[in-house]
Amino acid sequence: MSQREQRQSVTQTRRPDSHSDSGKSPSGGPDPVTAKPARRHHCSQCGKRFSILRDLKRHERKHTGEKPFQCSHCGKSFTLHLKSHERIHTGEKHINCSQCEKSFRWLTSLKHHERTHTHEKLYQCSMCGMSFTKLGALNVHDKTHAVGDKPYRCSQCGQRFNRLRHLNKHERIHTQEEKTYHCSHCGKTFSQLEDLISHERIERLCSDLCF
Repeated sequence: MSQREQRQSVTQTRRPDSHSDSGKSPSGGPDPVTAKPARRHHCSQCGKRFSILRDLKRHERKHTGEKPFQCSHCGKSFTLHLKSHERIHTGEKHINCSQCEKSFRWLTSLKHHERTHTHEKLYQCSMCGMSFTKLGALNVHDKTHAVGDKPYRCSQCGQRFNRLRHLNKHERIHTQEEKTYHCSHCGKTFSQLEDLISHERIERLCSDLCF
């Protein structure tokens, strides 16, 4: 074979008659290798289509209510997320905080915890602008703005309070917790430690003045 014939042969073997370089098939359509797989499986209930059969089966459970995954600890059944539920029984904590390495079962718990490092406060009071890291704390705070709103009621005397800690402090006057702090000088008793401290300070002051 002459050199000219050899060059023609090499040129023919390199001719882009395939679709490997162009990304298209010889007919000009999309490359069957690189194109997204066709969504051949469709839901008979809502018409949503899926390319993988197992995704369709998982979706159909939303319509049928089927819960094929049962917890071996308590017998509760789930459509999905059995592993997440089982962590309640096993105590497994596989999500670690990057700041302090504390572990959590749930990603949402980690997100709440991380705010203690960043001091991020997402929940803001619309009345005074005060911000909180947790929604529950904001809800409790909101009650302090409501005019006359005192949701915490003493079961003994009916007196109402706008904060739970104020109710707890008040209820001690009705229980055996009343007057649990004793003055070592005169024997007088108090229900609150801070009251005892104030009393003893006065006692010491009086003693100093008398002598």
